[in-house]
Amino acid sequence: MTTFKDMEDSIKDFIIQEQSDAHNIKSVSNAKYNNLKIWMDPSKNPLPHVIIRISISEATFLLNGFSKINGGLGYEERFVVKWFGRFGIKDKLNDLWNFAEKNKEDE
Repeated sequence: MTTFKDMEDSIKDFIIQEQSDAHNIKSVSNAKYNNLKIWMDPSKNPLPHVIIRISISEATFLLNGFSKINGGLGYEERFVVKWFGRFGIKDKLNDLWNFAEKNKEDE
């Protein structure tokens, strides 16, 4: 089973790689993404969604179509949207949503 930590590592690696490729540099600040967090909160919003925090910026995206419903991630938001379009990401996030929903019901 994929974990939120797995998804955090995936998006962190993706953003760093994208920035390195875009700027043709090898020294992107990895430390900026050490506190990157991904979570879901079915008790606050019943629609399948994911919340992503990068540094002090935070945004909520619907899993269906990955449209943003709250917040903003600034410059990195375009990388997050591109990451969501990668093969298997939506399926993994949907699996995490189903797990979060199940755990909410068990509480």
